[in-house]
Amino acid sequence: MDLAVVALSFAAIFVVELPDKTFIATLVLSTKYRPLLVWIGVGLAFAAQTGIAVALGKAASFLPDDLVRGGAALLFAFGAIVLLREARAHHAAADDEAEIAAKAGDVHGVRVVLASFLVLFAAEWGDLSQLLTLSLVARYDDPISVFFGAWGALLTVSGLAVIVGRVLLRYIPLHVLHYVGAGVCMVLAGVTVYELLA
Repeated sequence: MDLAVVALSFAAIFVVELPDKTFIATLVLSTKYRPLLVWIGVGLAFAAQTGIAVALGKAASFLPDDLVRGGAALLFAFGAIVLLREARAHHAAADDEAEIAAKAGDVHGVRVVLASFLVLFAAEWGDLSQLLTLSLVARYDDPISVFFGAWGALLTVSGLAVIVGRVLLRYIPLHVLHYVGAGVCMVLAGVTVYELLA
């Protein structure tokens, strides 16, 4: 396991996911149900989604290097565009996610874990963090390190949502977090293009 790749994956996914709709979904779920059970369900959903992204990224690593780097650069740039759009429409995203979380119904115990898993698994499918994880695996060809870095970031973000989400959003506007995430994606896209052309 390469700790540099773990740290890079953690940092990239963390800043992209912090302002994401899944942060809001976890926050909403944790205000409705027991926070620990929500976090367990969300963590399991993130493990499944990260595993799928890592497997797809590993499959992509068998493609020619220039094609993989070009695809990764495009995905990073796409991620930056998505985050810039989200920065402009963050209120609508929060409302949509609140509606999704509300559909979980009135549940307790293991059913809270299952409801949290299902809400986040659906919300994360094809999400930016999943695409970014796929790109990182294809780029660095280190699925184990990327998995642990990405999953660790997702667990940290969901933990923050459960514990301090409301407080954080009082001091840091959501659109600022979107802009930071977009900046990180643009830097990753630029580095990838530079390495492709070098």
